[in-house]
Amino acid sequence: MDDAKTRSRRQILEVAAELLEREGVQALSTRSVAAAAGIRAASLYQLFGDKDGLLAALAIHGFDLYLAQKHTVPSKGDPVEDMRRGWDAHVGFGLRHPAFYLLMYGTDRPDRRPPAAQEAHELLLAFLHRAAAAGRLRVPPGLAAHLVLAAVTGVTLSLIGTPEGERDPEVSSRMREALVAALTTDAAPATEPALAARALALDATLTETPPTAVPLRPTETALLRDWLQRLARQDG
Repeated sequence: MDDAKTRSRRQILEVAAELLEREGVQALSTRSVAAAAGIRAASLYQLFGDKDGLLAALAIHGFDLYLAQKHTVPSKGDPVEDMRRGWDAHVGFGLRHPAFYLLMYGTDRPDRRPPAAQEAHELLLAFLHRAAAAGRLRVPPGLAAHLVLAAVTGVTLSLIGTPEGERDPEVSSRMREALVAALTTDAAPATEPALAARALALDATLTETPPTAVPLRPTETALLRDWLQRLARQDG
């Protein structure tokens, strides 16, 4: 895409984002966005295809805003504390940008994945693999990622749907702490961590290690990982 198209696309997204946050997704139409941007509807179609294409681009734009905010939250070096801070940042973004959040994480069809789902899952999974490698997870990272996203998006959507004056400030923190207690060890690993923590840590390390650096055949590595995951489940 050349520079002129890139600038036009960015300008339209900024106009559409302002309209979205001011009036909600129901106010977004190709005609209303084109009028607000001072362009012909045909130009918008050339850049985004149709309304669904524009909404998908806006969802990605919202996710970029979310990541920019999240990257300003420094790590404390403790995976569990970072999980708490990440949860609070996620909920806070949703409450500050409800229209964007609904577009990013909501869906209008049962079989349609929210636009931000895959990106969010991959980012969270990478963090949880590091937590597992540190011996801090009770369950495999993949399961933990699904549980965290289900819980945090559920809480955020519930709070967005509640009138601001009726929101219980403890709902988010109570759900966060219940999830942290269910998924993580109580404290930094002791000198003799539980078998589950050891198994998950080694499994996470194998995930992050290039296959060429593992002195096992692929079938042997797969078998080892299967054993580690079984040990983690039985010890938990």
